[in-house]
Amino acid sequence: MKNLPPLPPRSLCLIRHGETTANRDAIIAGRLNVSLTEQGRNQARALAQTHWPEPITVFCSPMERACETAHLGFPMSKPTVISGLHERDWGIFEGQPLSELPPRERTPKDGEGWRDMVLRVHAAITEVCSIAVDSLPVLVCHSGVIRATRLLAKQEGVGIRPDNARPILFDYRDGHHAETPLD
Repeated sequence: MKNLPPLPPRSLCLIRHGETTANRDAIIAGRLNVSLTEQGRNQARALAQTHWPEPITVFCSPMERACETAHLGFPMSKPTVISGLHERDWGIFEGQPLSELPPRERTPKDGEGWRDMVLRVHAAITEVCSIAVDSLPVLVCHSGVIRATRLLAKQEGVGIRPDNARPILFDYRDGHHAETPLD
């Protein structure tokens, strides 16, 4: 995708929510509110054991699965909800089997275009970076948001679907963002 604005020149961490019923059942969730599974709740709780390289500020998508993950994973924080971090609207494909997912570049009927989503994610990341000031912004969000961030970080492509509840550091050094999983 051409002519995308760059990410703010600072490190940030993105975390896909814990496993949901839609993830487990291979269903396109998009903007549907789907619940975390018990495994997803356990994945979220395990985030509380993560060693962070610096002080953090937690943000999350307004979607139920991201909010619950943020609350379980960061029990001592009050996550700030950022509407621009919601998952892509897959329109008529929501609730369908994942095997029916159309190509990313195609705008689904009644859904959100890919470029529109990438620009929305850019605006949301810019907002959280300005709010976080001197702390590491940690964003509990969705697979699509992470894939959009990879493009904004000037990676070769969107990569594979990220694991549930696994922090991914976009470490800013020497003028670019390098993606590194945090364990």
